[in-house]
Amino acid sequence: MPPTDLPVREAVRAYAALQPGLVEPTEHFVELITTLLDDAGINYLSVTGRTKSVASFAAKAARTVGDQLLYPDPLVQITDQIGVRVITYVHSDVAAVAELLDDELTILDDRDMGQETARAGGFGYASRHLLVTPDPPDDEVHQAPYDEVRGHRASVQVRTVLQHAWAEFEHDIRYKGTVPEEYVPDLDRRFTLAAGLLELADREFSTIRERLQAVAPVSPGEADPSDPRISGQELAAFLAGQYADAGWSHTDHYGWIGGLMLELGITSLDELDGLLTSVDADAIIRRMGYRYPAGAVRRLDDALLAIFGQQYVDLKGNSHRVEKLTERLAKLNSPDG
Repeated sequence: MPPTDLPVREAVRAYAALQPGLVEPTEHFVELITTLLDDAGINYLSVTGRTKSVASFAAKAARTVGDQLLYPDPLVQITDQIGVRVITYVHSDVAAVAELLDDELTILDDRDMGQETARAGGFGYASRHLLVTPDPPDDEVHQAPYDEVRGHRASVQVRTVLQHAWAEFEHDIRYKGTVPEEYVPDLDRRFTLAAGLLELADREFSTIRERLQAVAPVSPGEADPSDPRISGQELAAFLAGQYADAGWSHTDHYGWIGGLMLELGITSLDELDGLLTSVDADAIIRRMGYRYPAGAVRRLDDALLAIFGQQYVDLKGNSHRVEKLTERLAKLNSPDG
């Protein structure tokens, strides 16, 4: 029996017993991170999660360097037992997601694989890898959303949609297919070339978004005459002009906050524009103390909270986030803000 066989088998057996109990915390981590992103107004394509399978754990636990196990203590050192993946549209949002998670959770490890590749003078795999866990409980602050993941860690991958496409295709080709040895050098060269092109495309997408945000006109769009809400398209264009320095928000969120405004009786951009003149947008940003660029919908959410106060908190559409809104309202009302 190889000297590494017994500890690997013991670790796999232990993980097999633990694995079913990780499924629910995985779902809660996905829900928590999705809620944090939504509440912050950061734009993203998807948030998904998976609990590492026993077979995948076993394969990773058995990896060796020479005749030594790469993970001598697999249950502790294999940190992606709970995995969450956040896919963003542009690279600047990757940094925004990382900063948000740093604000809201404890970061145990943070590796920017793209920067590591670039420092080595190459192109290739690019993704931000964060190992997160909830902050220790604070008796003075109720943290119910965090209780369901307390005591667990999650490995969070944050990457753009182009980085994700490259990584998934490269993984499928290298690890799920059979590449003849004589084709490997050419394959490596082509993957490197593709990675460089996608990095350039990511930069161009960022530039496109920045320029559109700076000059986006307010256009009427195609409103549904049966829906009294301000349309999502109209609102997105309006907010791009109102908060030129803000990031775009998730497409669904414009319609969502349109519903909140309808509860308040705001059904036109003229009404909204008039209301927003009553608050100091820069003062709100200072009081909220954001470390990341808040999205346009989040900026409007803050402004409506500042204008309507408790009435806004009590809206039916806000029933799922009363506690968070109450905390934010306290910040806005604080004399030390």
